[in-house]
Amino acid sequence: MPKNENIISAVNRALSYALENDKDVFLMGEDIADEEGGGVLKVTHGLSSKYGADRVLSTPISEMAFTGAGVGAAIAGMKPVVEIMLMNFTAVCMDQITNHAAKIRYMSGGQTSVPMVIRTMTGSGFQTGGQHSDFLEAWFCHTPGLKVVMPSNAKDAYGLLLSAINDPDPVIYIEHTASYWNEGEAAEDGELIPIGKANIVKEGNDITLIGYSRSMMEISMVASKLQGEGISCEVIDLRTVSPIDYDTVVKSVKKTGRALIAHEAVKSFGVGAEVSATIQERAFKYLKAPVARVASKDTPVPFAKNLETEFTYALSDIENAVLSCMNYVESDK
Repeated sequence: MPKNENIISAVNRALSYALENDKDVFLMGEDIADEEGGGVLKVTHGLSSKYGADRVLSTPISEMAFTGAGVGAAIAGMKPVVEIMLMNFTAVCMDQITNHAAKIRYMSGGQTSVPMVIRTMTGSGFQTGGQHSDFLEAWFCHTPGLKVVMPSNAKDAYGLLLSAINDPDPVIYIEHTASYWNEGEAAEDGELIPIGKANIVKEGNDITLIGYSRSMMEISMVASKLQGEGISCEVIDLRTVSPIDYDTVVKSVKKTGRALIAHEAVKSFGVGAEVSATIQERAFKYLKAPVARVASKDTPVPFAKNLETEFTYALSDIENAVLSCMNYVESDK
């Protein structure tokens, strides 16, 4: 086991551990076998050679077909891990995910479950255009019956993926393209991180900064900078965006009296809006300022590099939002 690793290594190691220790686990997806390169970013590299083509299956280019096959296999007692190359492509198989995988436990009165994981990746900043860069987690968070996981670091990526594979219900597991090569502490072999439990990355007293996936990198940088300016930020990594660990979030906000949430998805109707609403429902009398949200603009992700940079937030946007919260007074209303 390495001392440090990046997210590509962590996901690969978790998949290998699951394949090694559970005969019901198998992988499906486009180009995931070694003959096709082991995945578009080589996340599954080496697994088909080690475990065989009957457990690491490269599929035709039909997300609708192989996602549906994964649902059927899960109903039959297997534990498929289905890779959808890019998050935008989940739109092709929404019927299989939201009408079948998410609802079968409920529709069967609890007699049948769908223990499957759908792995996918997202991320702007690579000039891949609007049809390859969307952040669609809110779609799935709005679907009862699905869990949605978005790790920000290697240790969480490993432990949350194993927990997702062991979960009796469908889990959408979303990786961020820009975070794949970030080095961090490696998880122990077989280490689990519970789904639905946030992590307090840094304790503080003045404001609670909430993020997930790549936004954790930016809010952590801002928190470190502001610490030197006398502002003590508590930093929370949600890790799971459905269900959200509101107990941890609300407890923190009651302590600090201020909150900001940042995410790379567009601002309207996003996870940030839901977190903000819940904070104000459960901790309104503790708030010293309105809950702040920092997110991308409500447009498709542009292709042109200068426009793509303008599309999402900058570190200064987070810092300025924190300072606005800190400087808020009743007369600002």
